[in-house]
Amino acid sequence: MTQRIEFVYDFCSPNAFLAYKTLPTLTEKHGVRVSYFPVLLSTIFKSTNNQSPFQAFSENRQKSAYLTHDLHRFARARGISFHMSPHFPVNTKFAMRGALYAAEKPWESIYIDAIFDAIWVHGQKVDELGVLTEILQEHELPVRKIRDAMTNTEVKQKLKEQTKAAVKRGVFGVPSMFSGTEMFFGKNSMGNLGLELERET
Repeated sequence: MTQRIEFVYDFCSPNAFLAYKTLPTLTEKHGVRVSYFPVLLSTIFKSTNNQSPFQAFSENRQKSAYLTHDLHRFARARGISFHMSPHFPVNTKFAMRGALYAAEKPWESIYIDAIFDAIWVHGQKVDELGVLTEILQEHELPVRKIRDAMTNTEVKQKLKEQTKAAVKRGVFGVPSMFSGTEMFFGKNSMGNLGLELERET
């Protein structure tokens, strides 16, 4: 049976973007497949009394500068194109509803790539439905269906429920990755995730 990684994410996180970009290295090396689990990070923070490290250390200039430096260093070392979004912190509620609708569809990875790159490579403002529509059109995705999902109350509620389910599993931030019952948090845990996959084979 093929191993599976569950990738819990929100497009608003630069760390989730960088972890997402490194997933192909793991999947190719260990022959695993990835299931994507979209959530709302703001809801997770409220539910777990947590906050973004950029917010937590906003008054510590040295730590804030290090966090930004670490993002760029991680990307540079792996050849990942990355730029801090000029709209950070990013409102991704519409984009995440679209991600939930995209789940397990043949074009899911195209959608995830497109939105992540729009934010963290091209600096687009994805909280605007007009901008999202242009992104969907550019990548030849089913615009009308995804746009409908982005404003659909049932999809909105399902995303909330999925986020609550993630919290119950122990998720307190993103990216969080599961291999079986083992959870790995943050882009810098990708190495330990790889060791876990080796142990399981």
